[in-house]
Parts: sequence; C-alpha cells; structure tokens
Amino acid sequence: MKSLKASGHQLASSAFQLQSLHDKVADTLQLPLFHEKLQDAGLFPLLPNQPAIFQVNVGKMCNQVCKHCHVDAGPDRKEIMTRETMQQCLDALAKTSIATVDLTGGAPEMNPDFRWFVEEIRKLGRHVIVRCNLTIIVANPKYNDLPEFFRQHQVEVVSSLPFYNADKTDRQRGKGVFGDSIKALGMLNAVGYGQPDSDLKLNLVYNPNGAFLPGSQDSLTRQFKRVLFDEFGIVFNDLFAITNIPISRYLDYLISSGNYDAYMEKLVNAFNPVAAMGVMCRDTISISWDGYLYDCDFNQMLDLKVASPVQHVQNFDVDTLGQRKVVINQHCYGCTAGAGSSCGGTTA
Repeated sequence: MKSLKASGHQLASSAFQLQSLHDKVADTLQLPLFHEKLQDAGLFPLLPNQPAIFQVNVGKMCNQVCKHCHVDAGPDRKEIMTRETMQQCLDALAKTSIATVDLTGGAPEMNPDFRWFVEEIRKLGRHVIVRCNLTIIVANPKYNDLPEFFRQHQVEVVSSLPFYNADKTDRQRGKGVFGDSIKALGMLNAVGYGQPDSDLKLNLVYNPNGAFLPGSQDSLTRQFKRVLFDEFGIVFNDLFAITNIPISRYLDYLISSGNYDAYMEKLVNAFNPVAAMGVMCRDTISISWDGYLYDCDFNQMLDLKVASPVQHVQNFDVDTLGQRKVVINQHCYGCTAGAGSSCGGTTA
C-alpha cells in the first residue's frame, strides 16, 4: 500500500482537503462552520495559553501504512528532520520553560538522529514523550534495544493499539501488526514499562476502527487492561481515546466507504464547548520536520501555519507566539466532539 502522496491521490493536497471539508459542512450538510460554533460558545477567537508541550514531528517515514493515518506516513515518505533543524529546536527549547517534548512521526525512531536528539533534550532537563508504533521495535534488529534506550533516558512511551484483538488492529494497521505489537509491549514490560512499581510510563492510544466516535475512555481503559493482562500478561498505565480526524487517509476512508456525510454531521452535532476549552492547540506548539510552526499536528498536515510573525523554529519566541490566534478550520470538529480528543486523550 502506497501513501496518498506517492500514489498521486487528490487528497494528498492539503488545499483540496480543506476545500472538501468546507464544502461538506457549509454547502452539502448546511451545518454551521467551526468558527460559528466557537462564537456561540464565547470562545472565538481561540487564544493560546502558555505552551506546555513542544511537539516535534521528526519525519514522515514509517515502517507501516495505516489506513487511518492523518500524517499519510509510510516507507515511501522521505521527509526527515535534519540534525541542523533538531539543533534549532534545541536552541528554541533552551530559551523556554516548556517541560515536555513530544516526539512523533511517522515512526520517529527511523530518523537517523533520533537517539542523539533524545539525549540532547534530556540534557536540557526536559521530559520526553515518544509516539512509538510498537512494531518498529521488532521490525529490524537495530531497533530491538529501543526499550532499553527508552528506559535509560526515562522516556514516556505512548503507543497506538487500535484494539485488544488481532482482527480489528490488523484491519486498520496491516497484517501481523497486532502480534508484533504484543511482542513489543512485552519487551517494554520486561524493562519496567507499565509496571505498578515503576515510574516508566507506558500509555496506549485507542482510535475507532470505523466511522464512529470513541466510547468512554474509562470504560475502554478497563477493558484493555483486563483483556491484555488476562490473555497476554501485558500491563500499561493509561489509555487515551482519540477521535479520528477527517483528514488525509481517514478522509479517504470516509469518502470511499460512503460514511463522509454521516461522520461530519455526527462531529458537528456532538460539538462540546467544554471540550473546546481544553483543546490541545491552546497548550502546544507543533514543529514540522522542516522546522515550521503550527498550532497542532493536524494543522501541520494541512499546511496551516501559526498566525504569527514567527513561523519557523529558528526564530522561536514564546512572547510573540503568545499573541497569536489559533488557526481553526472544519477538521477541528474532531477535537471538540463528545468528550473531546487530544494527544493525551479526552479533554472534557
């Protein structure tokens, strides 16, 4: 399976995606646009708080081609952050009090300078989160020691596991992914991750396998903990329930499966002002593989840069960025539906 970009798909164009989302909400469904919902809730314009998370996408290269991927990542994506841009990120971070650095991809571990970057971030005394797809750990012998590397540097591991059985997981992420994921989780458990007497955090991410919103995060956590322990002896700390955002490959799925209209209507009708107050874009700065700044990872994939004179990490300035207004569009309904959705799970 190729990425949308490699296959020349029209949805590889961020402009086409944005136009499709606008037309679907405003014209086809005749529903209010996202900024109108925010206005009704007294939240427009959406303003940032002091940034708490420095999220860095170190590249779009990945060993998987997942059907829901909003990054359109895969083995055929060659966009990769250079050490020079990483150093610019470190220089920017050093001028701030931002405590957490969230590393994502693609599979961030495939960046040849990934380990160096983690070590340098830890030298600055910052907490590191890595968005690990699990299968990378067993994909190649050179990655087999990642659990020990993560342990050594006290890295928090956040890993996607769409479900606690092979059928639903493999349908979304590829044949054999569930089995490899369980093996990798066992390797992380073996060095202390997720254990009740350990401070090594291992969190899982659940996102629905179809065109529906996630269920109760608390209920899903209990189910995952019970089944994964009873059947595989796997333990973990928390589970984050994340709504699929209607962009990139998930948007392609919605259109090709005939679920686009119903899903967008569901998101709009489930708008929750309380969830909107806690959206992650208010507390996060997202940096792309080439150093540009965004309000969140989803805006990054749609080429919606921050509305600020400072748009690249080499010119990073917290005070200037603090004066911006968060850039919004129709995909933002995904983060404000129901209990809300963020990289850390529900927001309401």
